[in-house]
Amino acid sequence: MAAPVGSTKGRLLVATPMLGDPNFERTVIFMLEDNEEGALGLVLNRPSPLEVREPLPDWAGHVAAPPVVFVGGPVSRNSVIALAARLTSATLPADVWTGIDGAVGVLDLTSDADLVAGELATVRVFAGYAGWGEAQLRSEIDQGAWFVVDALPTDPFTEDPERLWRDVLRRQPMPLRQFANYPTDLSAN
Repeated sequence: MAAPVGSTKGRLLVATPMLGDPNFERTVIFMLEDNEEGALGLVLNRPSPLEVREPLPDWAGHVAAPPVVFVGGPVSRNSVIALAARLTSATLPADVWTGIDGAVGVLDLTSDADLVAGELATVRVFAGYAGWGEAQLRSEIDQGAWFVVDALPTDPFTEDPERLWRDVLRRQPMPLRQFANYPTDLSAN
């Protein structure tokens, strides 16, 4: 299976078929933080029907397709977190953008969209997040609930979120790649 991991920050958690939690079935989570106090990430493949222009009209023209708010996880669904990919030449202040992995980071949506958007390649907005307490995520990984794999810079901004789980698994080496074909319903196999 997946190799042992240290911090998952900047990596992907891919739900294994053995996870057994409907909140996370076939999810791909981009990890924002993982330390001794706990871990936090965003589900990348759960778009909602709510268009970004409804709650955040200033940012609507700058978000990746599909231009909807994504359900980032079951925790604090009233909170909003934005991921952004900055342009390579961008110089964004630390109070506007916090780097996570390479060009991908967390964006402060209270920033002036017209001033900041020129420094960004794209933005994705999430309501809620996935969170784990101290040592909880490590325990779930050890029990086989999650595959931990490297993220591509395009993963958080995929235009086809429904395919992301399979796409991420398909690009992994064997035997992980085989899980991409795991049926949703084993009885239909």
